[in-house]
Amino acid sequence: MKIVIAGAGEVGTHLAKMLSDENQDIIIMDNDERRLNSLLEYNLMTYYGSATSFEDLNNVGVSRADLFIAVTPYEARNILACSLAKNAGAKKTVARIDNSSYLNKENKAFFVSRGIDHLIYPEYLAAQEMTSALKRTWVRNWFELFDGELIVVGVKIRANSSLVGNQLKDLSDVSHIMHISAIKRNRETIIPSGSDYIRENDIAYIATTHEHIIDVMEVCGKTPVDVDRILVMGGGEITEQLVSQAPSRYRFKILEPDAERCQQLADRYPNCSIVNGDPRDSDFLEEEGIASYDVFIALTETSEANILGCMMAKEHGIKKTIAQVENLRYFNEAEALNIGLIINKKLLASSRIFQIMLDSDVDNAKSLALADAEVAELVVKPGSKVTRAQVKDLKLAQGITIAGLVRNGEGYLVTGDTQFEAGDHVVVFCLLGGIHKIEKIFG
Repeated sequence: MKIVIAGAGEVGTHLAKMLSDENQDIIIMDNDERRLNSLLEYNLMTYYGSATSFEDLNNVGVSRADLFIAVTPYEARNILACSLAKNAGAKKTVARIDNSSYLNKENKAFFVSRGIDHLIYPEYLAAQEMTSALKRTWVRNWFELFDGELIVVGVKIRANSSLVGNQLKDLSDVSHIMHISAIKRNRETIIPSGSDYIRENDIAYIATTHEHIIDVMEVCGKTPVDVDRILVMGGGEITEQLVSQAPSRYRFKILEPDAERCQQLADRYPNCSIVNGDPRDSDFLEEEGIASYDVFIALTETSEANILGCMMAKEHGIKKTIAQVENLRYFNEAEALNIGLIINKKLLASSRIFQIMLDSDVDNAKSLALADAEVAELVVKPGSKVTRAQVKDLKLAQGITIAGLVRNGEGYLVTGDTQFEAGDHVVVFCLLGGIHKIEKIFG
């Protein structure tokens, strides 16, 4: 698959690194040589040039591109670049945008007619992730696949869970309700086998079906938190998207150090309480009654401040905290701390684009935003290797597990006795770079 990425910023760079492990034909272009030089060690090509230049697009072979992705910092440039690429022959295009109104269904035909197949708005994706987390406070992540026929939840395992201290092979009494597909432990993601143990403070990624969600919650020792009052640290674009998307029953208080920005927010969101002050100041947070809130969300531009803010909120007894951590160097460190859900725009955007690359229905398909693992949905092709034997006899490569499948519109968990059929939609967990291995046996 030939993929051209325009823009070697944070999203483009992370996406290029992720896809470089998939043995794809990748070229990333940018007009900043320093950014391109940082990618020389990866399995991809770089090109110094402009995504809106006919000559440069021709030089990177955009006419032969299966996927053209424009993720420069400039919305108009991304839209124009996708339009030019499509006109030149690119099969599918993706543009990063900064305007949520472009995502409205009534505008889709307009963009498609101009050669833009998919629009990615990272701040909107981040707000979606947080809105979902507010609805289901006992999980770190919640992904509904195939209209909810399969569900993947990320759960922090505490000492009160009956799973702690058990090997996966000994959990036969719960194997009919859940499939533990990945474990995040001490900054490392594990694709477990039957001999792996569940330990306290693991983040377990569990596949299940809708009828067993309550059972999974109880096995994990979780109880939901009633959400009414939400304290938000930082009044940026993600905060605006969150307030716009969240149900009206939530009561938001937003702490923002810039007085002019406070006035803008107050004019746009009269139902929110807007307070001017430095949310990094512990005394200020205490004055604003931090301990009286159900949820604390840290969305400043500084990862360190967001991590510290959530740690402080936990100390004040807030059970549900969410931190925006854009610096990937801190991402695994933050997950290892007791600060709740971690939001990273570039991971969310890259996950969505990765799903588009796999040619799935992005309305139903979600990809877990993990720094060092992938989740994909694959369709079993007629005559493929996986149709010839039960899962226990497939001899899957280490670091790969098959969590669930949807057959004839109904979701099932996968066991060792499962045998796939052509047309099955299958959810696969693997370590970064493992997707191409599993694609081979699925045909």
